[in-house]
Amino acid sequence: MNTNFAADTGLEISPRFRRSIEERICRLERDADKDEQQVGKLVDFDHVRRQMRLVAVQRAEALRMRIFLDRANPRLQKPAIER
Repeated sequence: MNTNFAADTGLEISPRFRRSIEERICRLERDADKDEQQVGKLVDFDHVRRQMRLVAVQRAEALRMRIFLDRANPRLQKPAIER
C-alpha cells in the first residue's frame, strides 16, 4: 500500500482549503471529547457501545485529515503581476 500518496502525486492545496480542513479537525476532536464525556451518563450498554463507536469514528476521521494535511504541499501563490 502506498502511504505517501500526496508526495507521489504532487498534491497541492490552497491556504484557504488547508484552514478549512484544520477547522474541521478541531470540530471533530472537540465533538469526540464531548461525546466521550456523555458515556458516563448513559445506562444502556448498546447506547454506550454506539457512543464509543461514534467517538472512534470522529477521531479516526480527524487523524485521516491530519495525515492528508501532512502529505499535501501548499499551493504557491501566483505573482500579482506577470512579466
